Formats: sequence, C-alpha cells, structure tokens
Amino acid sequence: MKLDILVVAVHPDDAELGCSGTILKHVKMGYTVGIVDLTRGELGTRGSAELRDKEAAKAAKILGLSVRENLGFPDGFFENNKEYQLKVIAAIRKYQPDILITNAYHDRHPDHGRASQLVQDAAFLSGLRKIETTLNGELQKEWRPRQLLHFIQDRYIKPDFVVDVTEYWDAKIASVLAYTSQFHHPDYRENEPQTYISSPEFIQVVEARAREYGKAIGVKFAEGFTSRSLLGVNSLFDLA
Repeated sequence: MKLDILVVAVHPDDAELGCSGTILKHVKMGYTVGIVDLTRGELGTRGSAELRDKEAAKAAKILGLSVRENLGFPDGFFENNKEYQLKVIAAIRKYQPDILITNAYHDRHPDHGRASQLVQDAAFLSGLRKIETTLNGELQKEWRPRQLLHFIQDRYIKPDFVVDVTEYWDAKIASVLAYTSQFHHPDYRENEPQTYISSPEFIQVVEARAREYGKAIGVKFAEGFTSRSLLGVNSLFDLA
C-alpha cells in the first residue's frame, strides 16, 4: 500500500500528541496516512504493552488511518545501528510515502531524539538501491520520501512552520485520550503511580502549546514542525 504520508514514531501516543491534528486534516483532504510505531511502549509506568496495542488501535480508528503497524523494537534499548535501520528502511519502502514525519530532534525522553536520528538516517539509506531489503520474500525497490519532517514534543523547539488544526482539535484530543492508561482519564481506575503525563495539567500544557503556535498565524490551534532541509512554496500565497 502506497501512502501519501507516513508517521514513524517511537512510542504509541507520540504521533497523537505531536501531529494528530495534521493527520486528521490530511485524511479529510483525501490523503492516505499511516503510522508505524517503533516500540510497544512496554516500559511505560502505567498499563501494559497489550493494553497499549488496544489503545493504539482505538486511536487509529479516530484518526482514520489507512494502516498502523508496530515494529516491536525494545522500548528504551533500541539503537541507531544497521539492524534497526534496515527494519525502518523496509517499512519506508513498503509504504513509499511522499512525506515522512517522525519524532522531535531532541526531547525529555531519550528515545525521542534517538528515534528521530534513526528515522532520518533510514530515510536517506532507503533511497540507495544497493541496500537490499525484502518484503514477503521479494526484493523491495529503493524509495526516498520527498520530505522528512519532525513534530515537536515536550521540550520547546521553534517550528519552521505550523499547521492550522483548529477544526480537528477535539478529535486530536480524543485520539490522545484513547490511551486511557497513559493520560488523565476518569475511566482508568487501576492502582498505579501517577506520572508526568497522567496529570490533568499535562493535557493543558499540550493545549497551551497549540494555542501559542496558533496565535502566531491568527488561528486557535496549530501544530509545529521542523525540517533539516530548506522548505519551499510554489507561491507567496501559500503562506498563511
């Protein structure tokens, strides 16, 4: 299945927090969008890998994804090396996205920055035909996305551009709260420790960041992105 946009994120819920409004917007516009999660988030203080699988599936339905899969890398212990690069390369070649989105350059959680560099390296290597990967026993064709973008996570990073997601804000939050074990949710009553992201204030901070980005372009809510390559527009009127 060829996708227009592929989000490769290290933990289930990273894509929802970082760019689900943008996903929802482009799905409504008719683009095909998918998510590949690198890990199952099994080191999370609350819930379990099995529960996260169910939560990710629920979020995928809210987002209208064409596909969601999990590569099963070890949470916290994957490395940016040949073994893991080849697995990401195979996923990129499988879905042949025009636009690839991944984690922030650096962040509070060390997995985020490490995954960001892993996906960036794999995106380049995926375009080299002498690197061989297979799918269902057949050699895959080389593929390099036209654009690689990084969403912004817990730590503030000045975005290179922002996307108006005002119309999709409620659905974005619904996709985040699909992870009932991770974020503040009255239906989750397990006797587990509170965490940095399980307090009601955490979602308020997510909203505040989106309001800040939105204010910069005269809208209510926006999501920010960065790019290591220079971005261009066809017309000055493409600028908000």
